Amino acid sequence: MRKVIVTVFYNKDNNAGPKAQMDMIKFLGQQGYENWTLPFNVRSKFGKFKYAYYDLPKLFKGQEIDEVIFQYPIFSYYLVDQIIQAVRKYTHAKLFFITHDIDALRAEERSEELEHQEIRQLNKTDGVITHNQHMATWLEKKGLKVPVSTLGIFDYDNDHTLTGGHLYDRSVCFAGNLEKAPFLEKIRLTQAKLKIFGANPANVYQEGVTYVGQYTPNELLDHMDQNFGLVWDGTSLDGCNGRYGEYLKFNNPHKTSLYLSCGIPVIIWKEAALADFVEEHKVGITLNSLADLDKVLMETSADDYEIMRTNAMKLAQKLRRGEFIIRAVKTLEQEIGM
Repeated sequence: MRKVIVTVFYNKDNNAGPKAQMDMIKFLGQQGYENWTLPFNVRSKFGKFKYAYYDLPKLFKGQEIDEVIFQYPIFSYYLVDQIIQAVRKYTHAKLFFITHDIDALRAEERSEELEHQEIRQLNKTDGVITHNQHMATWLEKKGLKVPVSTLGIFDYDNDHTLTGGHLYDRSVCFAGNLEKAPFLEKIRLTQAKLKIFGANPANVYQEGVTYVGQYTPNELLDHMDQNFGLVWDGTSLDGCNGRYGEYLKFNNPHKTSLYLSCGIPVIIWKEAALADFVEEHKVGITLNSLADLDKVLMETSADDYEIMRTNAMKLAQKLRRGEFIIRAVKTLEQEIGM
């Protein structure tokens, strides 16, 4: 059985792309999937026309393929449609989408037109792999009819050495674009310690919060030796708000997988979609408000932490092997009788 994973990168280098997509390519490649990466660097109508009616047919025509997994979304709904048409016209393959994001959910303003457009495209597949059951339920309520399987959490390729137990000192780290995390400027800690990494820091942070610097992904792993990794978004300490905060109710933030792949338990908003996963696997703490962070960590004993740490270390091995995407694909294949 011949299987391929198709990824479109908006650059000239078809060997580099976003971390989550590259990890999918690696983990599925280890399962025998051929890697078809398509660089796309034209915005002109003529360039898109050539891509759709010459490049894609040339890619798929005459290929004996049984399964195509496409990494969705990309920057052009038109191009997605053309890829679907090329797979349908030139192959007999089953077509699955891995949804890294749902545009209608992460948009600044909800749009029924965008929802209809996205659901229409997803319904042209033979099946969809999405983040979690919260996202799957939303898609089905909006009209998704094809079979769905869920990841649970994104896998994370990480060859950094997993270290042993850490001294419990109520330390927390946060990694990301700090411009998108204004809530950090409001946190004041007297018992816990928060170290933050990333670009665009604020000029001043309050007591207990220290800006450490910006590092490459590989360098960052050498500096993340805190007890917990924080997953939060928006402007408020009392829950997550705004565009990115609302999206947390449905998506699997990739930074959660970063922390856990290092064996670091997480602290996450209690209403986030991944809070269920964190509680089920006992790999962290869920909070309604970051204003409670000092109190909660003071009430968490070293023994409590060690349980979470041990579970996170076990989970890290699974994330590093790609177990969640492998299981999600197999579930979808079984559902449609492959």
